Amino acid sequence: MSAETLTAQDYIQHHLTNLTLGLHPEHGLTFANNAGEAAAMGFWALHLDSVLWSLGLGYLAYRFMVGVAQKATAGVPNGAQNFVEWIVDFVNENVRGSFSAKNDLVAPLALTVFVWVFLMNLMDLIPVDLIPYAFAQFMGLFGADTHHVFMRIVPTTDPNITFGMSLTVFLLVLYYSVKVKGVGGFAAELTMQPFGKFGFPANLVLEGINLFSKPLSLSLRLFGNMYAGEMIFILIALMYGHNLLLDLSGGVLQLAWAIFHILIITLQAFIFMVLTIVYLDMAHAHH
Repeated sequence: MSAETLTAQDYIQHHLTNLTLGLHPEHGLTFANNAGEAAAMGFWALHLDSVLWSLGLGYLAYRFMVGVAQKATAGVPNGAQNFVEWIVDFVNENVRGSFSAKNDLVAPLALTVFVWVFLMNLMDLIPVDLIPYAFAQFMGLFGADTHHVFMRIVPTTDPNITFGMSLTVFLLVLYYSVKVKGVGGFAAELTMQPFGKFGFPANLVLEGINLFSKPLSLSLRLFGNMYAGEMIFILIALMYGHNLLLDLSGGVLQLAWAIFHILIITLQAFIFMVLTIVYLDMAHAHH
């Protein structure tokens, strides 16, 4: 969308609205034309852009890794093999440093989390108008109103995606907590520490908060940082199209923020991976 045809508020709202498919109370199964219609669709509305971009990036990473593995040689590696081996070694070092038990799932899970989250975060470096504008023009060929066509390309700015990943990790934490310690051992862990068996109510409250804070910390940290980064790019984009001075200032700010944002993108993927490893290590630990 062009900022020249919208107010600043409309421009920001447009970029923060997902391509939403759901059951509208009045129109039935349809795409939302605005944020209000998306909200009226309720909990079961589907953010198609978040789903398709996250699945597409996951598949892209999978095909790249498989392709490199199939062509790997014991001799002098090529650039792609060197790059993948560096990532694998980096993840393995973090697993060895943070995970004390024996579980063959943890390292592949950590590798998947790091690469997938990094790729989803990386989409934030694409100019905010480029793909949404191209998609709107494409849909316009089929008669769609381009002002009501939305496309958010950074899946980790959608809390549905970050909560989905964190809840998956949380289910693994619960599974291994019960598998390693047994139902009784896990229940005792929640009810008999830190104040012993006579502190049952306080223990359960404190340990319950500690347990359920795990998916919240994973999801909200990633979502909050990426949402803030996306918002800054949108605000910088509002500077374009007014005069040459603002255009140049916007270009400098955008470049500076993009360079700094590379650190945030990588750091958030690393934090999500490390916390996943640590939470699974805690699930395997006996108290």
